[in-house]
Amino acid sequence: MLAHVTVRGRVQGVGFRYAAQQHAIKSNLTGWVQNKTDGTVELEVEGKKNNIDQYMKDLKTGFNRFISVENASITTSDSSKGYKEFSIR
Repeated sequence: MLAHVTVRGRVQGVGFRYAAQQHAIKSNLTGWVQNKTDGTVELEVEGKKNNIDQYMKDLKTGFNRFISVENASITTSDSSKGYKEFSIR
């Protein structure tokens, strides 16, 4: 399963990308995360559906107390891109 996510809120300058990477690794997910110029963060995660579902629940809580997620726009598909690791772009 593949999920493409755009996250809005207090998500830049607060360790969001690092936290997203650490949680993805812990959840056995691969993909990437990057800051966007409009202040949002974009990410793709790939792995088992139940792992992605749990990851999305954790993401919506903000991963840590400095992060505040206002909205997460999620698009999923059954395809895969074959990512080998989870990277910060």
